[in-house]
Amino acid sequence: MFTVCLALTGPSCRKQGTPAWNTPQSSLPAPKESSKRHPKKPPAPHPQPLDPTTDATLATSGLRFIAYNVENWLTMDRLVERKIVRKIPKPESEKQAVIRILANNSPDVVGICEIGETSDLTELRDDLKAAGLDLPHFQYTGGADPVRHLALLSRFPITATAQPAESEFRIKGQTFAISRGILDATVQARGKSYRFIGVHLKSRREVADVDQEELRINEARLVRRHLDSILKTAADARLIVYGDFNDTRPSTAFKTITGNTGDPEFLTTVPLKDSRGEAWTHYWASQDIYSRFDYVIVTHTLKPEVDFRASRLIEDPAWSEASDHRPLLAVFR
Repeated sequence: MFTVCLALTGPSCRKQGTPAWNTPQSSLPAPKESSKRHPKKPPAPHPQPLDPTTDATLATSGLRFIAYNVENWLTMDRLVERKIVRKIPKPESEKQAVIRILANNSPDVVGICEIGETSDLTELRDDLKAAGLDLPHFQYTGGADPVRHLALLSRFPITATAQPAESEFRIKGQTFAISRGILDATVQARGKSYRFIGVHLKSRREVADVDQEELRINEARLVRRHLDSILKTAADARLIVYGDFNDTRPSTAFKTITGNTGDPEFLTTVPLKDSRGEAWTHYWASQDIYSRFDYVIVTHTLKPEVDFRASRLIEDPAWSEASDHRPLLAVFR
């Protein structure tokens, strides 16, 4: 029996207590009946072509991992035809676009950002199964943000989970808690062990009283301390760190997590690109900005097993209907 980590109930990333880590996995509720759906904003430009057919041998060897910010698969206030509609779910067309993209790329494990309640995770898992992608094993966690959570879905058993020793930090005398927590789950697949560390750092939206970049840097420090605590006792740990960093490669937050080049604990970024050689993963429509915010990074032990040729940014004409992020595919031999 594995654990489901429930989110904090605080309204912001200020200190609100610590997450509950002991709710049984079997408590995931049955999916709710779909309510009335609403259309999404017009899709962002540059729709991408479908991915080429993948090598069939990957279905029985190695590991296929997708990291994906599914953009608010949850109930929230949404802008519909220039009006705010209160407390409605992600539109069905957007959900089905996510399902199609994932099912078409046959991952063994999916690391998810921006999932809502456990019922939303159940719905996603059941919809994937109906589409032919059965990922029965899961981990779910959160932080100070009561709305958006992290989750992992896996074809293979999750053999261990862990929580970070630290989840809070101080800035100018104020105590803050990490917004979406740190997901830590180990998957045993085809005779190999993979330890997934999922993150979703503070968004780039401004908040009162403190700089949003400083919040993100402090969250990144907590992630790095958790990684160091693992590597201190297991220098050869097979870590896959993934998620939405909300920052670019030259940023302090990103470099804090990867560590210093040349150090034994340095993590290598899997250099994912699409068929046109472009590396952006996020489109911010209101600002008309394309950025690379999402990453998959690995420890030196796992780097030789990365299939850099097969790993890529997933291209699909429906990417902008599904999410404002593109999914990342990392393939391990």
